[in-house]
Amino acid sequence: MDAGVTLGRGFVGLGIVLFLVAFLILRSKLAHLPIWTAMAFSSFVTIATGLVQFDEIGFVIDMDVVLFLIGMFSLVSLAESSGLLSALSAWYISKFKSRYRLIYASSFLFGLLSAFAVNDTVALMGPAIAYTISRAADLNPKFMFLLLAYSLTIGSVMTPIGNPQNVLVAIQSGIPAPFVLFSKKLAVPTLVNLAILSYVLIKIFKIENGSINVVLVPQEFIRDRRDSILAAAALTTAVTALVINDLLEFLSLPHLTHRGFIPFVVAAGIYLLARNPRRVLAGVDWGTIIFFITMFITMEGVWRSGVLTPLLSHLVPAKLGSFEGIVAVVLSSLFLSQVLSNVPFVKLFIEFLKDLGYGPSDTNVWIALAASSTIAGNLTILGAASNIIILETLETKMNTTISFTEFLKVGIVITAVNTAVYTSFILLI
Repeated sequence: MDAGVTLGRGFVGLGIVLFLVAFLILRSKLAHLPIWTAMAFSSFVTIATGLVQFDEIGFVIDMDVVLFLIGMFSLVSLAESSGLLSALSAWYISKFKSRYRLIYASSFLFGLLSAFAVNDTVALMGPAIAYTISRAADLNPKFMFLLLAYSLTIGSVMTPIGNPQNVLVAIQSGIPAPFVLFSKKLAVPTLVNLAILSYVLIKIFKIENGSINVVLVPQEFIRDRRDSILAAAALTTAVTALVINDLLEFLSLPHLTHRGFIPFVVAAGIYLLARNPRRVLAGVDWGTIIFFITMFITMEGVWRSGVLTPLLSHLVPAKLGSFEGIVAVVLSSLFLSQVLSNVPFVKLFIEFLKDLGYGPSDTNVWIALAASSTIAGNLTILGAASNIIILETLETKMNTTISFTEFLKVGIVITAVNTAVYTSFILLI
């Protein structure tokens, strides 16, 4: 490729990255512009400048993710409108009489759910539950939303099905017995990090302990009994099918390659049975759908621009020794996941590491990649897809938000602790 063209593409890629970062930082002054508008504009620039051709758009967009979100949003919409989520929240809160116990338990609840039900699934259902908890326990809603975001990111580290990037690492790296390996190296540090998370957030927000005296009757929150039963059955079916399908894949048994289609097919089967199908579909967060569609286009363009290649080659110039390799992978993941978001980054980084000579026997490096690329989502809003899902839910349904700087101030502390704990355990075990 001509040097001038290569340089031009690099400048375009750098410009897109800088634009997105600047937009996130300045969002406090641009509250009327949701984050998906910036990503959509970036995808327009990506296509207009030729980083991604028109005919390539269909291949660049991951329909697995898009249909997964449409399906899960539909099921969660029915669960919310029927009152099912509120009833479940009330039942859960009624089990605790102490504010601190509720906070610590919520961290473990969100974290362990994300480990087996996929973090994006919990991100879709979590905001409504977190908001109900904040009201019942008289907590700052932002405290609970941050606890939700950080805990489901941390919790999803411990299994190879906790998030999409872990699935990619477990399958494409070729590591043996991924469930056993992830559990052996990541289960204990994950539980440690979930406990530390609650402690750190309590200190940062200066939360005092106290009794919870709210009397909640779960049945009183159900607005439509038939729809709530339908939503419970559909959500259980979708999540169970996702988990079983991933287990079949790891056991090399027949399974569905496009796992994201599962929630969409389940949702397609319940629209006709819902009391008000139009209301169910209206509850889908279409802004988040637009964000993901345009993110795939934008991030592919940024990668093709070559703007990140020199940095990546500098951070991991060759196959390194165990300690150096782990440190290099961790630093690369923490930084570049903020630019590409963790799923697209891991998808590309796996091939980069393979080209350097890393194979199935380099288990510590692959485990370090899974852990660090996931906890990178605790540093900035753009670091994880689940953060975007939570943010859009807050802004569209709860009339509140968490700014880039608010997330970053807390995220720096949480990510530093997470990194130290995970890296120490990986090196020691």
